[in-house]
Amino acid sequence: MRSSPRRPSHARRTWSAGRRGNGIRRIGHALLAGLVAVAGSVVALTTAAPAQAAPPGGKDVTAVLFNWTFDSIARECTERLGPAGYGQVQVSPPQEQIQGGQWWTAYQPVSYQINSRLGNRAQFQSMVSTCRDAGVGVIVDAVVNHMSAGSGTGTGGSSYTKYDYPAAPYSDGDFNSCRREIGNNYGDRYNVQNCELVGLADLNTGKDYVRQRIADYLNDLLSMGVAGFRIDAVKHIPAADLADIRSRLSDPGVYWKQEVIYGAGEAVMPDEYRGTGDVQEFRYGRDLKRVFESENLAYLRNFGEGWGYMPSDGTAVFVDNHDTERNGSTLTYKSGADYTLAHVFMLAWPYGSPDVHSGYEFTDHDAGPPNNGQVNACWQDGWKCQHAWPEIESMVAFRNATRGQPVTDWWDNGGDAIAFGRGGQGFVAINHESAPLTRTFQTSLAAGTYCDVQGDRAVTVDGSGRFTATLGTDTALALHTGARACDGGGDPVPQSGAAFQVNATTQPGEHIYATGNLPQLGDWNPERAVRLDAAAYPVWRAAVSLPAGTTFQYKYIRRAEGATGVTWESGGNRTATVPPGGVVTLNDTWR
Repeated sequence: MRSSPRRPSHARRTWSAGRRGNGIRRIGHALLAGLVAVAGSVVALTTAAPAQAAPPGGKDVTAVLFNWTFDSIARECTERLGPAGYGQVQVSPPQEQIQGGQWWTAYQPVSYQINSRLGNRAQFQSMVSTCRDAGVGVIVDAVVNHMSAGSGTGTGGSSYTKYDYPAAPYSDGDFNSCRREIGNNYGDRYNVQNCELVGLADLNTGKDYVRQRIADYLNDLLSMGVAGFRIDAVKHIPAADLADIRSRLSDPGVYWKQEVIYGAGEAVMPDEYRGTGDVQEFRYGRDLKRVFESENLAYLRNFGEGWGYMPSDGTAVFVDNHDTERNGSTLTYKSGADYTLAHVFMLAWPYGSPDVHSGYEFTDHDAGPPNNGQVNACWQDGWKCQHAWPEIESMVAFRNATRGQPVTDWWDNGGDAIAFGRGGQGFVAINHESAPLTRTFQTSLAAGTYCDVQGDRAVTVDGSGRFTATLGTDTALALHTGARACDGGGDPVPQSGAAFQVNATTQPGEHIYATGNLPQLGDWNPERAVRLDAAAYPVWRAAVSLPAGTTFQYKYIRRAEGATGVTWESGGNRTATVPPGGVVTLNDTWR
């Protein structure tokens, strides 16, 4: 048990310190605290479409790039998400919405045109194609329960009033007749599914015309190549209505996950929707917060179904999302090492399909995205880019390498130090204690050398599957069969790509970067250059995944911490070619 706050686990995570604020989403779907615990019957689902147990493809981690523009997402798919092994990227609602600077305006649609502040239809289509080429499927956050709460002109120029949307088109008769707010009465099924969520015009999804219009919107997105949907505010739509809408899709078996917030004693429960797709398990993130902040990590030994959650198959999980990071129910980027280590655990633990939320700094809970969603570079302009934090990003490949493997070799100290394997494919240890941990761990890994993707070091496993390591306070260690060797700087060597090594002396506060003529190298843009590691100073190193046979140009640049300008090395562009099977190692000297 712990009563004192923890510091961030690495100096390089200075951008993850702080504490979470509180707040409830004012407009959009609400996660309401203190819900009335009133007994209610659960209506049996009579019509069900086939549910898919995991996102499409062999990679089940989704990066949720909250309020990023379509152009920014396309670049991130190519430069980071694909190479890191993310299988999907979730995009914020793309449909035309009300105007305004607040984040929640995206959850007040006024038509089904693809024309939001994040981009237009052509930009959306380009993003979907670019991400697909990078091996990343696009999941669309789809708002189909309601329209807006007022009147005006939408982001695409469409005029509307609360019950009349000519561009949709919807008119007064397409909305439910209960035109009062749901309020806090979640014990009444009719109230929850027919009245208005925080004043938003509630669509009558029992009406055939409305069902078809929603299906037409989703089919339009499918025609552009999206991989699936995250359905917003599902608790407020009867499960039978959703099953009918899904049956009208061009691909009725397409992946979708549904936002159904669990509340004890409520009339509408998440289990009702398992027949129409994956369901998000909100208790998962809430309980991780409690365990990491005030209980023992040893309690996680049977985390998931053993805690009364929905079955792992068909469940989506997260440490936080855009609602919960604002209402205080889960950890957030302000939670320091608790947040980072919770992600390490989530990505290593075989329960559900994980989402990694990636948002931006905020003090005003209504604040919209910096630069209207344009991300020029991670960790600038307030963008937190949690999906790119080294401790989190490195665990995506771990999860891919260990998928389908059982938990083995569990160990804990009864407190805040745990370790476990994933069959013979991986092993992770987490030390959340206030003192370093030195221990000989028993694994099911084959003998050999592995790269600790968390601690930047090589680890040797003996013939009995054992290794000895020291973990600092609030750090983790992770080994997997996809990272059998480290380069000199400790980063995992990719199966195909380039390993940069340049001898360069620097002044305190200066760093060396590599850039070049490929998106993975920043396309000659210093703001997107690859930062090299100084662990072997004066040799700076980094490894980048690139397709076999790729010929590219590159140069090194020098930048001081916080400076806006850079210094380019002299001479012409350097050139290199990735061999057919392996990595090209570049042994250079700054010039």
